[in-house]
Amino acid sequence: MASAIKAEIKQEYQLHDKDTGSAEVQVALLSKRIKDLTGHLQSHAKDHSSRRGLIVMVSKRRRLLDYLMRTHEDRYKTLVERLGLRR
Repeated sequence: MASAIKAEIKQEYQLHDKDTGSAEVQVALLSKRIKDLTGHLQSHAKDHSSRRGLIVMVSKRRRLLDYLMRTHEDRYKTLVERLGLRR
């Protein structure tokens, strides 16, 4: 993913000016990578190493979302709505 796209996503989901690692930013970046990798796997069905990486990313995003739901339920709900995730 290009650094310009990463910067744009960080700017959109950050909580304050210097925020680069909050759960919202991490989930948004992982969602972008998951979306891109899903497209890759649709055309390259036998790429099993990338499939494993996708499963790892989905699990990490799920853990971050669970943390956010436990600690800040309102932020969790707005993030899921903004990203269009099922849950």
